[in-house]
Amino acid sequence: MSYNPIKTQRRGAVLEVTLDRPKANAIDLATSRIMGEVFTDFRDDPDLRVAIITGGGEKFFCPGWDLKAAADGDAVDGDYGKGGFGGLQELRGLNKPVIAAVNGIACGGGLELALSADIILAADHAQFALPEIRSGTVADAASVKLPKRIPYHIAMELLLTGRWFDAKEAHRWGLVNRIVAAEALMEEARKMADDLAAGPPLVFAAIKEIVREAEDMKFQDAMNRITRSQFATVERLYRSEDQLEGARAFAEKRDPVWKGR
Repeated sequence: MSYNPIKTQRRGAVLEVTLDRPKANAIDLATSRIMGEVFTDFRDDPDLRVAIITGGGEKFFCPGWDLKAAADGDAVDGDYGKGGFGGLQELRGLNKPVIAAVNGIACGGGLELALSADIILAADHAQFALPEIRSGTVADAASVKLPKRIPYHIAMELLLTGRWFDAKEAHRWGLVNRIVAAEALMEEARKMADDLAAGPPLVFAAIKEIVREAEDMKFQDAMNRITRSQFATVERLYRSEDQLEGARAFAEKRDPVWKGR
C-alpha cells in the first residue's frame, strides 16, 4: 500500500486535513493532486461544514514547492490537480470556512496555502517568508493576494526581499488572526472550527461568495448583484428554511437550529 501524505479526520461536521510529508511537508505534483481531491470532496459533502489545514510535526507547516521533486522531473507548470497548488487557492465554489493552523515554518507556496484559508492561527514559533526571488521565481499567488491583505508597502517589501518574519510581525500586519502557544494550537483551531460548524452554513456560504466575487467590484455593482438575486448562495439563503428559522429563533429568544436547507 502506497504512502498517503495527506491525513484526514472527520470530527462531526469538521474535517481536519494534515499535510504529513517528511521531512518538511513540501508539496509535489502528486501531493497537490491528492489535496485537490480532499478539498473538492469537502466542498461537495453536505455533512461537512468547516475544514482545518495543518502540517505534520512541530517544525514545518509547509515550505511550498518540493524542489527535490522538481529536480527529479516534476514540472513547475505541471498538473497540480483540482484547486491548483495545494488544492485550495483556485478551488471554485468553496463556500465553507477553512482554518489554517500554522504549526511551524510557512514559506513560499506554504504561505500561499495559508493565505487560501479564511482564518489563520499561528503557533508562537511559526516563521514566514516568500523566498522565491532567491531561486529566480515569482510567488505568483502571494503577489496577487498579499497586497490586498496587508499594507501595500509591507507586502512589497516581503515579496521583493524574501526576508523572514515571525508570528508577532505577521499578527501586527493582520496576516494572522491570533498567535497561540504551540501545544494549544490544534485545541484552539478545533474550538474555532466547532463554533463555526454550529453556525448557519447557508449564511457562511453567502458571505464567502459575496466576499470572493465582490473583491474587484465597485460597492454599488456588488450591491446591485445582491438585490437582483445574482448571487446563487444569497438567493438560496433567502428561500431557505434556515432563514425562517433564524427569524423565528430571534423572535422566540432561543438558539436557532440550523439545517443547511
